[in-house]
Amino acid sequence: MADPGPRRLRALGEIPVTQLRHVGPKRAEALASLGLETVFDLVTLYPRRYIDRTRRVDLSDLQVGDEAAVFAEVKSCSSRRTRQGRSLVEVRVVDNGESMKVVFFNQPWRAAQLVAGVQAIFFGAVSDFRGTRQMTNPVVDVIVGASGEERDPSRVGGIVALYPASGKAGITSWEMGGFIEESLKRAGPLLDPLGEDLRRDHSLVERTAAYWGIHIPAEMAEVAPARRRLVFDEFLRLQLLLALRRRRLEESSAGVRHPFDPHDLDVSPGSLADRGSSLVRQFLSAHHFALTGAQRRVLADIGADMASAVPMHRLLQGDVGSGKTVVALSTLLMSIDGGRQGAFMAPTEVLAEQHLAALRADVAGLRVRDPGVLAGERDVVVQLLTGRVKGRERQAVLAGLVEGGVDIVVGTHALLTDDVRFKALGAVVIDEQHRFGVEQRARLRDKGREHSVEALDPDLLVMTATPIPRTAAMVVFGDLDRSVLDEMPAGRRGIETRWAGAPEQVAEAWQRVRDEVAAGRRAYVICPLVEESERVEATSAVAERTRLATHELRGLSVGLLHGQMKGTEKDEVMAQFRAGDIQVLVATVVIEVGVDVAQASVIVIEDAWRFGLAQLHQLRGRVGRGDAQSYCYLLGEAPSDEGRQRLEALVASRDGFALAEVDLDLRGEGTLLGARQRGRSDLRLASLRRDEAILVEARDVALALVRDDGLAGNAELVDELRLFVDDEEAQYLFRS
Repeated sequence: MADPGPRRLRALGEIPVTQLRHVGPKRAEALASLGLETVFDLVTLYPRRYIDRTRRVDLSDLQVGDEAAVFAEVKSCSSRRTRQGRSLVEVRVVDNGESMKVVFFNQPWRAAQLVAGVQAIFFGAVSDFRGTRQMTNPVVDVIVGASGEERDPSRVGGIVALYPASGKAGITSWEMGGFIEESLKRAGPLLDPLGEDLRRDHSLVERTAAYWGIHIPAEMAEVAPARRRLVFDEFLRLQLLLALRRRRLEESSAGVRHPFDPHDLDVSPGSLADRGSSLVRQFLSAHHFALTGAQRRVLADIGADMASAVPMHRLLQGDVGSGKTVVALSTLLMSIDGGRQGAFMAPTEVLAEQHLAALRADVAGLRVRDPGVLAGERDVVVQLLTGRVKGRERQAVLAGLVEGGVDIVVGTHALLTDDVRFKALGAVVIDEQHRFGVEQRARLRDKGREHSVEALDPDLLVMTATPIPRTAAMVVFGDLDRSVLDEMPAGRRGIETRWAGAPEQVAEAWQRVRDEVAAGRRAYVICPLVEESERVEATSAVAERTRLATHELRGLSVGLLHGQMKGTEKDEVMAQFRAGDIQVLVATVVIEVGVDVAQASVIVIEDAWRFGLAQLHQLRGRVGRGDAQSYCYLLGEAPSDEGRQRLEALVASRDGFALAEVDLDLRGEGTLLGARQRGRSDLRLASLRRDEAILVEARDVALALVRDDGLAGNAELVDELRLFVDDEEAQYLFRS
């Protein structure tokens, strides 16, 4: 590992952990099980906390009832079996002449770990047992092993970094710290790709100091500036990759200029629009509701994008009921106005079929020029393409796409198959973006060039009704322009949300269902997410539908909808529900998104604590779509604090964006970042909640660097970024 010059991070990524002392085949296998295969992996495994041994809590200061971390040495250790047959390990630890007993139940391996001479951090609650202070089953971090070795004996009494230890892998925090310290010592100075001026302007310490400061601080004051620099680096790399991807896309794209007149948005229902008007103007003038200010603003941005030769790449975020479908159809009609086709991709067949029905109703009466027909014009044609469309029907749709006779195709993943080709694909709308990966999004976009006669890139609009915080959007969708529908259409009634935990409150919920049905409206009952198995959920839903039909909802028409049903069965059930033949629909989360029945005015969610906050908000959005006051009942007592907080938050707010912030606090960013492809570019130290200001700062720097020369003048930074992408993406991003 010796190297006289500053070492690049990518070089650390090429050094296997087996080059470290004390890392033989078994240790290497254990580290690999934790995802640690290179020296780079080790130095980017950051401490989860620190123990300041210069200011440690003495045993003499501990009181019964305290919860504390103490550093102490093992004086003696014994093990035996209790009368009940449980293993019991008893350890006596000492610190400055004071002693305490530590006991472990059902952890027999502690006897081998905590032999006399071992020094460790013991974290737990102090109790009293027969007049003696003791800790029971505390968390243990071994600092000095039985051999007496420590990472650096001169640092005894200093700051100790504690790492995520893994009992399963058999590696202690103390060992992990030793591997990391050796890695840093042997790596020597690290090359810093950020210049001195940039570091000064953004209050960033030099890189080598940052890694030493985070892992081996001489004092706690070194940790914060070290962390700030490393967090900045993580955000900067991510934002650079997103900015480069966007730049290369724009440089290599061959876009479509669609005709767009901003005055087409200045219409209200009933406005004059003749056959010579654009399809967008005709649609909006015939629509039931006037555009909201937010819809008008977003459509103006989309229209400007589509009029440009650079392909649109835009994310549309809108809360439940904010009118995204109107924006989506207007986008597709802009494409048809330009003589091209549109594709609408949905995550499920149920949702795709519902979009098909809604779009066909909305375009009824709209006509397009077509020299291939006798009259020179025809109705706008909307077709479906899912896995259930087979045989002659499928061949007819495929032929219509190639020949241009199909204007809009609505589909699921089936749109991604190689046999789907277009004559001239002008716009792609992807609904519920969080259900699709980045790769699928790119594949559908690429069809415009690779799978159409025109061979041009379509405009791309991705939509989500699951609001995510601004910080998460900047990380997950940083390569997309972002529009937000933050205004509800006029006339939307509020949804009254109640948490029914007590039996009398549950009875009130079922009475509300009866009352709403008696008034001619409909109701949903959602069965809980039992586990990640549609089959188990289906069984649960079938049983619950039977129980409700014979007890609480006896005498009502109770239907059933779940993921194990055939597509035709689902269609029939939804048709009966819309018509009122089914008054109450017992369903699983198959109806989470997009299902739109205006007559549905009450939803009962059983065991609501089992669902995530975003999912609860989506389910609640299935009602409140008509003129009637609507209700959402959350059934069941929550067994955890987090569950209670979720239900309380839902009762308190209907704002999906506010709930997304609560969700971020409750769940952490791991779940939210799941929409991004995972790899070395994941955030290991940065937190979207704590570090938003640093994220914004890093994004501004990344955009400026890419805007200047696409990083052509920063070979060190380009070399570093290669560590975070695979070879194929590196070739695409850095080919210039």
